[in-house]
Amino acid sequence: MEFLKKGFSWASEALHIPQISKSVDHFVWLRHLENPQSSVLEPQSLPKPFYSGLTGVDLLMADLKALEAYVNYIYYLSKMWSKPLPESYDPQQVEDYFNCRPHVVAFRFIEVFSSFVVAALKMRTSKFKLNKLGVDENGNSKEYYFGKLLKETMLNLGPTFIKVGQSLSTRPDIIGSEISKALCELHDQIPPFPRNVAMQIIEEELGAPVDKLFNYISEEPVAAASFGQVYRGSTFDGYNVAIKVQRPDLRHVVVRDIYILRLGLGILQKVAKRTNDLRLYADELGKGLIGELDYTLEATNASEFQEAHSPFKFIFVPKIYRHLTRKRVLTMEWVVGENPNDLLAVSTRSSISDGSQYSVKQQLEAKKRLLDMVSKGVEASLVQLLETGILHADPHPGNLRYTATGKIGFLDFGLICRMEKKHQFAMLGSIIHIVNGDWAALVNDLTEMDVVKPGTNTRLMTMDLENSLGEVDFTDGIPDIKFSRVLGKIWSTALKYHCRMPPYFTLVLRSLASLEGLAVAADQDFKTFESAYPYVAQKLLSDNSAPSRRLLHSVVFNKRKEFQWKRLQLFLRVGATRNGLQRVTSSKFDIPKESSPNGRNGLIDLANLILRLLPSKDGAVLRRLLVTADGPSLVRAMVSKEALLFRQQISKALADLLYQWMGEALGQGNTTNAYNSRTRMASGTQNKDAGLATGFPYYQSLLRDRRLKLIFSKVLESTRREQPLLMIKFGWVSLIMFLTASALACHRVLVSWSEMYFTPLSFSTSRQFAVSV
Repeated sequence: MEFLKKGFSWASEALHIPQISKSVDHFVWLRHLENPQSSVLEPQSLPKPFYSGLTGVDLLMADLKALEAYVNYIYYLSKMWSKPLPESYDPQQVEDYFNCRPHVVAFRFIEVFSSFVVAALKMRTSKFKLNKLGVDENGNSKEYYFGKLLKETMLNLGPTFIKVGQSLSTRPDIIGSEISKALCELHDQIPPFPRNVAMQIIEEELGAPVDKLFNYISEEPVAAASFGQVYRGSTFDGYNVAIKVQRPDLRHVVVRDIYILRLGLGILQKVAKRTNDLRLYADELGKGLIGELDYTLEATNASEFQEAHSPFKFIFVPKIYRHLTRKRVLTMEWVVGENPNDLLAVSTRSSISDGSQYSVKQQLEAKKRLLDMVSKGVEASLVQLLETGILHADPHPGNLRYTATGKIGFLDFGLICRMEKKHQFAMLGSIIHIVNGDWAALVNDLTEMDVVKPGTNTRLMTMDLENSLGEVDFTDGIPDIKFSRVLGKIWSTALKYHCRMPPYFTLVLRSLASLEGLAVAADQDFKTFESAYPYVAQKLLSDNSAPSRRLLHSVVFNKRKEFQWKRLQLFLRVGATRNGLQRVTSSKFDIPKESSPNGRNGLIDLANLILRLLPSKDGAVLRRLLVTADGPSLVRAMVSKEALLFRQQISKALADLLYQWMGEALGQGNTTNAYNSRTRMASGTQNKDAGLATGFPYYQSLLRDRRLKLIFSKVLESTRREQPLLMIKFGWVSLIMFLTASALACHRVLVSWSEMYFTPLSFSTSRQFAVSV
């Protein structure tokens, strides 16, 4: 095979086949008639066929003007042949270009049509025998076989169809998991073009010989994509780089296929009698694909993406070498990292192709790294969605890397999507409302995202969503359901009501679905919502903007502005796992990860978290929420059974204050400090602050906080005015809390006195006494 390969290569060079092929291609496309310097001409129209009412000299002058118009029109048509293909995608200019070359369009249409007909005949005539389980002897289903045929057809049809197939492979919710699995091979099985052609393109673009530009370039490409291929190299400065070279004559091929798609959608629009212009979808695709062909634009996108996400240290974006980048050549930093598909292969297979075995440790480590990468990928998608508004447009596994430092690296910035602020908050609200099962609010979010068209019957749409998604099981308040299933239900409902699909909406959903597919392949228990919700909770608890406050208000309070204690528990418990809230809590106490949120320890930790969060800088959102809330609902929540442990923590805080005050009044400050020290030692904690989760200095400042005093007085005043009976109940509960705190403080003072003036009691005895009291 190597001999034949070298023989064909020699014959190709000896017979000048590439040059002949290029000449024939230029002749077919009429490239020899094109003039890049041709000026833009005004469209000409033919004159009237006759002039009624004119005679004599007037008729002669009209005929002369008509003759001049005919000459100008013929001249305009002749110049149309010299007009080259536009650099940027313009539907009218593209139509004018291919109107002069109908034979190019016809040949390509015949090629595309015949390729799909052949694939259909293969599918029809294949002897595909299924067993009782619906698979063949190799374990493949009929859908997978169809996906393989589709993959081979798209490979033969060239870059544009490969790109479409790659996009479809990330949408198993539309085409099915088996077809998606087959199309995923399009990311790895794209044939490269010859190296000498690639080196020639580099020299043409950079204007110098390759050996003067790079110290080293690999002989074979390390990766081949639909629009280009990548070589590994190094600069004379010693930096390892990736050199991306575009395929030759790619722009004409891509625009031709987009034009054919545009013609097909126009015919479909007339046949289906659709009012909306379906050709706009082809135009949107054309703008995106043509944008990817300009590598200087990709370099700008990469720099913008890197600058926007530089505060997020877990996101890695390679450096761009501008002086070695042109329209068809892109040079960037070489990213050392693991491909997610490779991690998945190691974590799910027990043997390698050479027969050696993966150890259990290797599989577990690969699975651990894959799940960590997916979690960071989900968070990166949310950062792009909710923070920066700059989205990576093609986050398939081939464009992701997991670095040795635990970062997620992004590649290929040919197209990025920019979101508006209103769309960001609507997307944030949709995640919240899916978790809360508020389908009416979800439809409103979809309307804000410009997905639901004006005039759509939102009431019926809400009922359909409720019927399809209403029976969702929740685990600790988070939906126990795969994101892809939720996405599929929303997508089918949106199609039923002829909704629009904005580019950013499709990109976000595709990104999260693709990441979940990777994770589920390694761990069936992975839940995207569970991974994403902590970030969403922290966003709402830390962002003090009006839209975020409205969202948090809709979560914690119902439509009657009544406080929902369990919702706040869920939000604080989930949000406290994020670094943003850990800085408020970690120095004071630790929330045990293994403690159940419904158990005693978990609720005590939540109560401590609320008391820590309220006066802190990060508690601004929570304080403003309490100010705008319904006062009686807050008081009702405070006296409810769910708030029992919270009231107990407040009683302990009051006991601390009373105990310290009594100790200072009786001159026993040293004794009280000794008592606190022994309490910490007996509790067995190693954290010096953990034993005093309710320390005196902290709660003294808590009581002196003017903001909390204002909120407390406002709540009590509104309760006294609107519901006096509830105010009496609150007064009774407050009295019990004060008496409990006083009894606990007096007990501590007695223990301290006994240690000073009588035989010291063991801490265990006093501890038993405290428990009995």
